[in-house]
Amino acid sequence: MGKYYIHPTSIISDDSKVGSGTKIWQFCHIFGKSIIGSNSILGQNVMVGPNVTIGSNCKIQNNVSLYKGITIENNVFCGPSCVFTNVKTPRAFIDRSNEFSQTVVREGSSIGANATIVCGVEIGKYSMIAAGAVVTRDVKPFSLVMGLPAKHIGWISKAGERLGKDLICTRTGKKYEEKDNNLYEI
Repeated sequence: MGKYYIHPTSIISDDSKVGSGTKIWQFCHIFGKSIIGSNSILGQNVMVGPNVTIGSNCKIQNNVSLYKGITIENNVFCGPSCVFTNVKTPRAFIDRSNEFSQTVVREGSSIGANATIVCGVEIGKYSMIAAGAVVTRDVKPFSLVMGLPAKHIGWISKAGERLGKDLICTRTGKKYEEKDNNLYEI
C-alpha cells in the first residue's frame, strides 16, 4: 500500500495492509487480514487483529490491544493502555471466541489513558472518553463522558474543546446546536 515504517522488532502478517506514511513502533504485532490506513502511528506493544480496521491519521498509543471485531475510523486517538474487551461475559474455561462483539470508534474520537471500552458499543464521532472511564453503552457524537460507568457530562467540539452553555468552540469559534439531546455542527 505504499511506503511506511515498521520497527524491526514488530511482526506484520503478510495478508495485512499498511498505508503509506504509517509508523509502527517496537514490539507490535499485526495479525492477518488487518488494515491500517495511511499516516497512522502505533506506539510500542500494540496488538492488532486479526480482521481489525484502523483508519488514516490515527494515533494508537503504547500497550493497546485491538481484537477481532473492532473498527477504528479516521483521526481517532487511543490513549496509552486503553482497553477494548471482546466478549461480554468472559470465562477462562469457556471458549467464547465465536461471540466476539463488534465495536466501532467513529471518526475523530479520543479515548483517554486506561479507559475501558466494553465490546459491542459505538463511540460517536468527535466524542471524548475521559482517562480511566469505563464505557458500557453507546456514546453520542460530540459527547464528553467520564466515570465508572461512563456518563455524559457535557459536549465537546470537533477541535476537542469543552463547550459551554453557548455551544461555541473557544478554539475555532464554531457554533453547535443541541436538539433532541444530540449535538450538531451548524
